Amino acid sequence: MDPQQELIREQQKQSWDKFSPGWKKWDSFNMEFLRPMGEAIIANLEIKRDDEVLDIATGTGEPGLTIASLAPNGTVTGTDLSENMLAIALANAQAKGIANYQTVTADVCELPFANQTFNAISCRMGFMFFPDMKLALEEMYRVLKPGGRISTSVWSGPESNNWVTTTMSIIQKHIELPHHIPGSPGMFRCGKPGMLAALFKQAGFKNIREEEIKGDIDYKSFEQYWEIMLDVGAPIVAALSKTDDETKELIKKEVGELFKSRNATGEAKLQYASIVIYAEK
Repeated sequence: MDPQQELIREQQKQSWDKFSPGWKKWDSFNMEFLRPMGEAIIANLEIKRDDEVLDIATGTGEPGLTIASLAPNGTVTGTDLSENMLAIALANAQAKGIANYQTVTADVCELPFANQTFNAISCRMGFMFFPDMKLALEEMYRVLKPGGRISTSVWSGPESNNWVTTTMSIIQKHIELPHHIPGSPGMFRCGKPGMLAALFKQAGFKNIREEEIKGDIDYKSFEQYWEIMLDVGAPIVAALSKTDDETKELIKKEVGELFKSRNATGEAKLQYASIVIYAEK
C-alpha cells in the first residue's frame, strides 16, 4: 500500500480500538441487527465439518463464531486490525464454549498465512473500509484453496440505509464535514450494484453472484438509537466533536424529529439494505 493508505489503516485501527467498548456494550443488539447478512454469508459458504475458515474483519466474532460451531473438526481464524475488538471476540468464543476459534491481528492487505490455507472466507461489513480493495481481494484469493468459497457483505446505497442517514443528514446541515474522495474508504463505497462483483472478477474469482438483503432495525426508542449511534458511530462522534454543546443539542433535537417522522405510528424502526456477494476460486 502507498503511504496514504497506510495512514488510513492506522487511523482505522485506532478508531476501532477506541470504540471497542461501545461495540462490546451493544454487542447483542448489533449482532441481531447484522444477523441476516451473516446468515446469508454462512448459507453461501456451505460450511463442512472439517473446513478451515478465515473470518476477515471479524470484529466481536461473528459470523466466525457461528461458522466455528458448524465446523467442529476444523478451525475458524478471525482477523481484524483492532486487538481490542479481537479480545471481545475471544471472550465471546469462551463464553459460548467454542474451542476451535482463534484470532490473529492482521491487515487484510498483508495476510500472514501461506498460500492455499483456507477452504472458505467470510467478511461481513468490512470491505468498504479496506484502503486497497484490489490488494485485499488478491490476498484473499492467494490464501484460498483451489475451489475455495468466499462470501462478503457490504452496505447498499445511502438511500436504502436511513439508520445511518437519519443522523448524518442532520449533521451535514450544521457541520462542514471533510470532502469525501470518490473511491476512498467509507460506509457506502461498495453500494452500487455490480461494483464489488466486478472487482471479484478482476481478481480471478468465478461463479460470482450477488443479492440484496433488506430489513428493519427496531431501536425501541429514539433515546436508545441516539445512545447507540454515539457509542459505536466513530464518524458521528468525530463530526460532533467539532462543534459546541448548543449545536450538538440542536442536532440531537432535529435527528429526533426526523426519526419520529419516519415512525408515524409510534414505532422506533429504521431501514437497512446490504449487498451479499458469493464467489469461488
